[in-house]
Amino acid sequence: MKPQIKVPDAQDQRVGFALVGIGKLTSQELIPAARTSEHAYVAALVSGEADKAQGFARALGLGEGDAYTYEQFDELANRDDVQAVYIVLPNSLHREYATRAARMGKHVLCEKPLGVNAEDAQAIVDACREAGVLLMTAYRCQYTPEHWAARDAVQGGTLGPVRLLHSIHAQVEDDPEAWRLKRDLAGGGPLPDVGIYSLNTLRFITGQEPEWVFATQHQPESDPRFREVEASMSALLGFPGGMSATIQTSYAAHKTTTLSVMGEKGSLTMDPAFPYDGLKLRISSEDGTHEPAFPEYDQFTLEFDHFAGCIRSGRGPWTPGEEGVQDHVIMDALYESARTGQVVRLPGSAKADAFRGTKPDLPEK
Repeated sequence: MKPQIKVPDAQDQRVGFALVGIGKLTSQELIPAARTSEHAYVAALVSGEADKAQGFARALGLGEGDAYTYEQFDELANRDDVQAVYIVLPNSLHREYATRAARMGKHVLCEKPLGVNAEDAQAIVDACREAGVLLMTAYRCQYTPEHWAARDAVQGGTLGPVRLLHSIHAQVEDDPEAWRLKRDLAGGGPLPDVGIYSLNTLRFITGQEPEWVFATQHQPESDPRFREVEASMSALLGFPGGMSATIQTSYAAHKTTTLSVMGEKGSLTMDPAFPYDGLKLRISSEDGTHEPAFPEYDQFTLEFDHFAGCIRSGRGPWTPGEEGVQDHVIMDALYESARTGQVVRLPGSAKADAFRGTKPDLPEK
């Protein structure tokens, strides 16, 4: 299905972003997404390598003064055209750069996970609140029409009362020196990197928070990749009303991204559930089985446009910092359960979508 063609705002009416960190995600996804954004554009680039920043700046048609090193990051305070920063750095650096950006008066869009633990993430929320700037956690799967259709099926009664949910997100991490395998940099192994998609999406489609968790993890002593972090984790989460969910995540299993929901009157599956494109949703109910079709879109463009719209209107984003903190609270509990072998209780929430803000606009059919 072809997307509806929309005319983007003039550049002086769009929100200027500084992209902080020029790795694979920034170069292959964020820069192309910004080019198709209606309400945002890349105004500056920040990298640990000056030559890299300059090279990408030239490719984007930016000037030499639009490329910064990490040591020059605070100079963005002088850039009125940079209204927001998008932090795309190792997890352990999120707190530092989000806090510095907030002190400069810049709004913050931060890649998931928000930090390395709940305390870290809450510090980012507090810094942005104190500075009076908006903070959005980059949970791209809460902005796709496929995930919203799954949410509508779950919450709209299409499946009847939901009883069971299951999600797998696994991939093979080959490089023992990858930063994602260093606890100080990542905060954990596959759970905060890829398993968080399963956790966050289950919370999103149900609108509910788990009341307890139980987890086990495997960390093979003989594998140099997993000297510091787990190779795999399996978890059981208990939600209100007897609804339960299972999550499996791994850095040592074939690439798999699935989501399944079972209700009394129907079920749904997403396979694949979490890649940047090619999502596939199948819903089975008393009316039969169908696979909804959606217009073409870019997940990261949707994120850019939502946050830019929030900045211009002053609305709180759909996935604010508090949403990122909540996932850390649950992940901290999962690690505690895996360490102790015990069920860990959580506060839960009587309010649906307790940590979310303004609903995003979805691509029009």
